[in-house]
Amino acid sequence: MSYLHQFVFGIYPYIALAIFLLGSLIRFDREQYTWKSDSSQLLHRGSLRTGNILFHVGILGLFFGHAVGLLTPVWVWDALGVSHTAKQLVAMVAGGVMGGLCLVGIVILLVRRFTNERLLAVTTFKDKIVMLWILATLLLGLTSIYASASHTDGHMMVQLMSWAQHIVTLRGDAAHFIIDAPLIFKLHLFMGMSLFVIFPFTRLVHVWSGFGAVTYLGRAFQLVRRR
Repeated sequence: MSYLHQFVFGIYPYIALAIFLLGSLIRFDREQYTWKSDSSQLLHRGSLRTGNILFHVGILGLFFGHAVGLLTPVWVWDALGVSHTAKQLVAMVAGGVMGGLCLVGIVILLVRRFTNERLLAVTTFKDKIVMLWILATLLLGLTSIYASASHTDGHMMVQLMSWAQHIVTLRGDAAHFIIDAPLIFKLHLFMGMSLFVIFPFTRLVHVWSGFGAVTYLGRAFQLVRRR
């Protein structure tokens, strides 16, 4: 195992996670006025609603699908009677559907933003980077489905699960599990981890507020008294 492989898949995940968490915390503490999604609806509505819905449904499905698929221990699936082949097929189908929705959504949003002069004028370099980075990561993930189709025994899926679970449990041998993984998987992992690195410096921070808004449902009642 080369030093580069060990660094990218054994050390870099922790660097990305540290930047993601500390960077988000520092930005919230020091730059709260920039903590927003920077909606462009007032400038030009166009196909925003359609693209926005497709993109968010797709990317949320991919996020939770990856989290459940990669972080659920293998013995849980075995106890439930789900074979490795069946789990991989489900992951391929679900990933293809959610990825397809996300791809259509982000293409609509990119076309809308880059073909409208008013929107293009207010689009920052960071906006362009994050949208194109997500697109590239998404395309790599969808392409990996074809690679998975060539070996449906589920072995590669188990290796990726082992890598992710060893990372989150702070075990130093995580990189070993994917040393023989196809390049397309490694590129997808690297782009996905790097998305967490750029996260605190872009409009993506509004994702925290999206998850935090769930607590709003359980807020205390406000008492309004007549004068």
